Amino acid sequence: MTGEALVSVVIPVYNRASLLQRALDSVKKQTLLPNEIIVVDDGSTQGSLDRVKDSHNDVKWLRQENAGVAAARNSGIKECKYEWIALLDSDDEWTPQKLECQIHHIRANRDCRAVHTEEKWIRNGNEVLPPQYLNKEPDRLWERSLHHCLICPSSALLHKSVFEQIGRFNEALLTCEDYDFWLRMLLEIPIGLVKKKLVIKHGGHADQLSTTTWGMDRFRVQALIKLSNRQDLDPSRREKLREVISKKSKILEQGARKRNKLDQAEQYANLHKQYSTRSRSLTVLTKR
Repeated sequence: MTGEALVSVVIPVYNRASLLQRALDSVKKQTLLPNEIIVVDDGSTQGSLDRVKDSHNDVKWLRQENAGVAAARNSGIKECKYEWIALLDSDDEWTPQKLECQIHHIRANRDCRAVHTEEKWIRNGNEVLPPQYLNKEPDRLWERSLHHCLICPSSALLHKSVFEQIGRFNEALLTCEDYDFWLRMLLEIPIGLVKKKLVIKHGGHADQLSTTTWGMDRFRVQALIKLSNRQDLDPSRREKLREVISKKSKILEQGARKRNKLDQAEQYANLHKQYSTRSRSLTVLTKR
């Protein structure tokens, strides 16, 4: 991409006033400031964000009825004026050089339409090292992303044309909407990597979706099944999707039985059988 890089920042939030204040402060401390900041209040309760709003009158504030993080992000993306869109979750923060390093990357790689960064993980105030299987190297990124979400929304800087080409976040997913989005994007658009820890991810707080939502793979399986039904999908990738659906369904079946959720267990057992049977058939045909 040529010309000056103009950046909009989108921050979805539900309550979390103190965390939002930290996120906004990190945006305003950037060595290369964005051109606009949009906060989408996803139906926060009892005016919990009023004080933060009053202290940031240079921010564009949107409010909607509570509809989830995907809908909130999408509302912000629709309102963006500028060609580059940086996402930031309200419980994360950026280091001061985050945007500058990413803009430098896209200027050096003129065909780049998406770029992310490494992250520093903080849990209960202490830094922890992410497991090696979450490494963000571009080699087989789509295939590895089937098993784990390897791109953090707070690290992503995306050209507007990305959303025009592949659509926005799936609002039907309560969580794992980012997992679904990155898989769809990586099928068509590569993402660059700035190998610096420019995002600080904070975990361990009580309202974290990964903490409050049982069986995150339920939503990943939904995303995988929808993706596997695409008519334009390469056969080898379709088969890879089937293998992962089968594996995740088996794990979900076991988890549902432990929680005495027998109807769900039966549902996932059937999914496992459906997708593993197809995989075994293809294996036999290949051997012949």
